Amino acid sequence: MLKVVKIGGNVVDNPEKLDRFLRDFSTLVGPKILVHGGGKVATTLSKALGIETQMIGGRRVTDEETLRVVTMVYAGLVNKTIVNKLQALGTNAFGLCGTDGGFILSDKRAATPVDYGYVGDPRSVNTKLADTLTGAGLTLVVAPITQDVQGGLLNTNADTVAQTVAVAMASAARSEDEDVELIYCFEKRGVLLDVDDDNSVIAEITPDRFAELRAAGVVADGMLPKLENAFKAIGRGVARVVICSADAIAEPGYGGTTLKA
Repeated sequence: MLKVVKIGGNVVDNPEKLDRFLRDFSTLVGPKILVHGGGKVATTLSKALGIETQMIGGRRVTDEETLRVVTMVYAGLVNKTIVNKLQALGTNAFGLCGTDGGFILSDKRAATPVDYGYVGDPRSVNTKLADTLTGAGLTLVVAPITQDVQGGLLNTNADTVAQTVAVAMASAARSEDEDVELIYCFEKRGVLLDVDDDNSVIAEITPDRFAELRAAGVVADGMLPKLENAFKAIGRGVARVVICSADAIAEPGYGGTTLKA
């Protein structure tokens, strides 16, 4: 089974957490793809360069200067740091972003109702490239910079990149042996019934239960897009989606919250 794993910015920002996660991730058996964001590094670098960071609804607006920064940070510093650490752990890793080998093609998001600038919505994945690389024993480390048909670079949500890659690989699978599992790893143990109680993990969520939790305000903010992406993945052929702590990636079943159709 192919594992598509996404790590959150809070893991990327914390060297100790990142090192522990990568040690555990490197022990996972079978083909795997790791998708990462950039955490706070891009914001820190932008400030140092005198580039104002603009956020709308918690999402970064990507103008031309910011696009240069996030490309340098996500596809450069963060990506190569992770690849280097995995190599040191004995995992033969291959870092790339969406433009490498035409891996992920995106559409530039429309400027209405909100203009987020150079932000992409993925439309296709080069699954043959992924199959070739993973088939050669390489672990892919994917930065969320994609390209459009005109050859422009686009800043793209890493959760959405992970979901898109998982769905594309599941669609291209030729047998049950090639099933795809999508795992979102972040700082919490899973989806919590009470955000102040780390032990209130909801073990399983169905679409109906998701609707109830969203209506009650239990699921909100950054967890909403994670769950929306998760259910889209399940509806499009991904065998299993889990939301769990980065510390639990090596545990049987990963703990956390399992999403079911």
